Amino acid sequence: MLAETIATARRAGAAGEITVRADAAYGSAEVMATCQRLGATFSLVLRTNTAITRAITAIGDDAWTPVSYPGAVTDPDTGELISDAEVAETTYTVKPLSPHPITARLIVRRVKAHHPADTDTLMPAWRYHSFFTNTTDDTVTADINHRGHAVIETVFADLIDGPLAHLPSGVFGANAAWLALTAISHNLMRTLAALSAAPRLRAARGATLRRTLIAVPARLARPARTPILHLPRHWPSQHAFTTLWAAVNTT
Repeated sequence: MLAETIATARRAGAAGEITVRADAAYGSAEVMATCQRLGATFSLVLRTNTAITRAITAIGDDAWTPVSYPGAVTDPDTGELISDAEVAETTYTVKPLSPHPITARLIVRRVKAHHPADTDTLMPAWRYHSFFTNTTDDTVTADINHRGHAVIETVFADLIDGPLAHLPSGVFGANAAWLALTAISHNLMRTLAALSAAPRLRAARGATLRRTLIAVPARLARPARTPILHLPRHWPSQHAFTTLWAAVNTT
């Protein structure tokens, strides 16, 4: 599957570097070898084991660099959104005793464990999350790029909560058409959110955009064949909608 995906991307015109990012389900030597064979880099989560724990423990205290994410990412342990952490890297080898060991960079992110308020702690406790990569980016950039998959997961969750909830159909062509319409509608809604100039809508879920910008509680009248949209008084989304209306009708 991975070989077909990379080959399809090349045929579609992707001439630059292709990086395969995946969670622990795909953190295997076979995936890494396929990436190397096809000229792609990888950024993969590995299942934690004693060897990885030893590698993380061996990282010195002075090797950690603060990192601030452009957008908050979800902590896989607590589900909380975090914006600040520390990262470091070390060298690690997958299957060191096999005929074809794979040596690359193990990049580790650590965040302080959450403690209840008014709790005294002698030393800060850390939670560690690592991934394995052969990219050439610096440590902080590699970590930010890898954590960027959280944005993709958010989009997937949004689509599954919306139009993709109606799939699959028993007709292949219907599935293909619905997926195309799903992508078009998603892009149009993100464009509407940007044109509305409302900061709270720029990162809003699709359900929120449909409720505030599309399912408008209004009445359409046509006196003298002139369409007039009567909007409700004191409507919370009035400014966002009128800003969007003006932007659409002036561009």
